[in-house]
Amino acid sequence: MSVQHDPVQRADFDQYLVPNYAPAAFVPVRGLGSRVWDQSGRELIDFAGGIAVNALGHCHPALVKALTEQANTLWHISNVFTNEPTLRLAHKLVDATFAERVFFCNSGAEANEAAFKLARRVAHDRFGPEKYEIIAALNSFHGRTLFTVSVGGQPKYSDGFGPKIEGIIHVPYNDLDALKAAISDKTCAVVLEPIQGEGGVLPADKAYLEGARALCDQHNALLVFDEVQSGMGRSGELFTYMHYGVTPDILSSAKSLGGGFPIGAMLTTSDLAKHFAVGTHGSTYGGNP
Repeated sequence: MSVQHDPVQRADFDQYLVPNYAPAAFVPVRGLGSRVWDQSGRELIDFAGGIAVNALGHCHPALVKALTEQANTLWHISNVFTNEPTLRLAHKLVDATFAERVFFCNSGAEANEAAFKLARRVAHDRFGPEKYEIIAALNSFHGRTLFTVSVGGQPKYSDGFGPKIEGIIHVPYNDLDALKAAISDKTCAVVLEPIQGEGGVLPADKAYLEGARALCDQHNALLVFDEVQSGMGRSGELFTYMHYGVTPDILSSAKSLGGGFPIGAMLTTSDLAKHFAVGTHGSTYGGNP
């Protein structure tokens, strides 16, 4: 028996929702593969894929089956417990990457927030409170929280919200000389997208990432790769760093990791993960079964 819903239309968005989005004039109501259908039954091709999210298209049978089975089994238990799907996915990510530990959350912004907090925590624990600076690239994008827009190199997302997070330095992307000039012993992390997304879908030069790795090692800083958009097979490898042979200390993933279902993950090593002791960080729905 289907549930009867009150009729709604695009104009309701303008009346009831916060106007931080400007959605299309039509309302999609159904999707399958690369197609969506609107309220009038019009069929359209979805070239966006949910902004690098629907890697398998809309309503892929395998995803529908997995979600349906889990919905009929166990929804939410919080991180007071662990659960089998979380453990299985963590196993797969560790087996497929450099990582030894995984932190699950709900989005790319949360994954990056965790990455930046971990980088600062590691530096604080090992070297003291003065080692907190983060170097990131101009025109980068790392999320919409206050920390992540501060690290992202786009003022249009960070201006107008009061003081930004301190200790963030921005340098031109793919400019190793600029990175050399900016990095110091106060740097706790260098944050880069191996393929800069909003900045123009710009792949990093191999020498640039190799140089960033060497500079981080020289200054006891962590190399963080944001692969929220470039990861999960979009570059031809599971994660883009694999093309370069340059291994990060921390990696963030989200978007197509869930194929349309909200999930994010921060991947790192056991040596770094131990600095996130019980209670230092968390997420209510992180690792939800």
